[in-house]
Amino acid sequence: MQPTARVTEDEYLAFENASPTKHELIHGRIVDMAGATPRHVAIVMNVIAALVPRLRGTGCRALASEQRIHVPATGLYTYPDVLVVCGALEMHPRDAITLLNPRLIVEVLSPSTEAYDRGAKFAHYRSIPSMRTYLLLSQDEPRAERFEKGDGAAWTIHEPVGRGAIVELPSIGVSIPVDELYVELPEA
Repeated sequence: MQPTARVTEDEYLAFENASPTKHELIHGRIVDMAGATPRHVAIVMNVIAALVPRLRGTGCRALASEQRIHVPATGLYTYPDVLVVCGALEMHPRDAITLLNPRLIVEVLSPSTEAYDRGAKFAHYRSIPSMRTYLLLSQDEPRAERFEKGDGAAWTIHEPVGRGAIVELPSIGVSIPVDELYVELPEA
């Protein structure tokens, strides 16, 4: 990921909306997004496959990594691996395809993004008012880590869970067996 010179938000949106590939805007710089391994993509698809039927009729919907979000407080534009939005979609006032109100974000960790996903990216995400749950999934082993926003602004980490365990997602009223997120994966 090689950052570019600083650009305005409007310059980023014009560039990104015309680009065949995805880029983040981080602190005013356009950054190429790395490609994903088949294993990473399979885990993302398993998450979507698990969420869609569980969310039917709840007023919440799962969206995949093609959905761009914006974090107004920090200026970040990015594409989470999976997100869930509940209620009406709130879109960016100057860009009708950029979402502002995810409730849950899922990132599948890869060696090149794990430190960013755990650190700076999570700091951005925590400033989203609608955000309640951040779920990190290991690409290398069946392991799920959940961070949940409590009353006020405090975030709580819940012990990672693995094979045979259930991932509880109270912010969207869903529980998913970890094993369901790690079925039929290509070799690492």
